[in-house]
Amino acid sequence: MKQVIHIDGMHCGSCALNVDDALEELDGVRRSKTSYARSRAKVDYDPDRITLERIAAAIEALGYQPSPE
Repeated sequence: MKQVIHIDGMHCGSCALNVDDALEELDGVRRSKTSYARSRAKVDYDPDRITLERIAAAIEALGYQPSPE
């Protein structure tokens, strides 16, 4: 399943890389492509292995505010 998540609070391109690194470490996330310029992440994940809420919690743990688009 693919989901676009709006992310508030990123300050630079490194923030986007941090989000990708954290999400791709989660069991069930296949790929994450985060854009600082667009303030969003495109996440490809397996809903049988991970929930959207768990993905959002991982983003929040980094200090950002996620919301599904």
